[in-house]
Amino acid sequence: MIRLLSLVAAACVALAAPAADAQTPAQSWPQRNVRLILPFGAGSATDSAARLIGERLSTRWGKPVVIENRPGGDGLVAINGFLSANDDHVLLFASSASFLAHPYTQEKLPYNLERDLQPIARVSHTVLSAAVPAATDMKTIADLVAKARAEPDKISVAGAAGVPEFTLDAFVKTHKLGVAKVPYRDVVQAGRDLGENRIQFLLSSYAVVRPLVEAGKVRVVAVGGNERSKVVPDIPSVRESGFPELVTETTSGFYGPAGMPLELRKRIAEDVVAAASDPVISQRIAATGQDMVPAGPEELAATIKAQTEKTAAVAKVLGLARKN
Repeated sequence: MIRLLSLVAAACVALAAPAADAQTPAQSWPQRNVRLILPFGAGSATDSAARLIGERLSTRWGKPVVIENRPGGDGLVAINGFLSANDDHVLLFASSASFLAHPYTQEKLPYNLERDLQPIARVSHTVLSAAVPAATDMKTIADLVAKARAEPDKISVAGAAGVPEFTLDAFVKTHKLGVAKVPYRDVVQAGRDLGENRIQFLLSSYAVVRPLVEAGKVRVVAVGGNERSKVVPDIPSVRESGFPELVTETTSGFYGPAGMPLELRKRIAEDVVAAASDPVISQRIAATGQDMVPAGPEELAATIKAQTEKTAAVAKVLGLARKN
């Protein structure tokens, strides 16, 4: 009898073992290489953060994290690539600047923000900069406005695709400036042209112009937030400079495909936040021109909601109605 009971107990343990060892999809992810698709070129603030965090995540996950730069199409090239993959191992790492203006600028969108871009983790607020060529005598935004009025149609301006460009349009309209807006597929090239004085004003991430500032070719006259940034504390904000309509706030974060479970998104977010909070990583990202604010999916969703409302206000200035 004792031997029989022992055999029954052993059988029960054997049957229970697989259930105890079973992992949920969230626990077993990733099972293969992870791809991060970016809507900006190499050298942008988003690209710098993706490579730093991606390297740390590769070590943490034991799987390669592959960075894919897909600039162009006002962010739609990258978003379409992300959507067509329809794979929970293909994530979008983007600044909110890449998509918040789309409902007002695109006649037909291939995606629904709330359905198709599921928030995973917030990483940083991008420090936006208002910059001019160092070769000019402009030292402030007021100088730019005065020069544009004194020399109509001789000033060329550009903004990073998405919200910065959208905000720049509102600024130009508000002040009735006679300037030429130059479109760029890759904002990094816009930075180079600014340094050569081929354009005279650029609203973009600080990361784009930082090397040119250090080389003495570009001058940042203001940062795009409501307040000064810890990254460049000596430079006034656009609001402080007297031009609140140029306030531009964008946030970099990770997004998953439609239907990605919240449990899995929270699981990935834990690793992203841990990597972004590492002092070595956070300091290196901050040095590229970003204020670190790592958090999970709920916080990213709340941030996007607030920035969506701000974008709607800018659209109202431009007299634009939602197309989608």
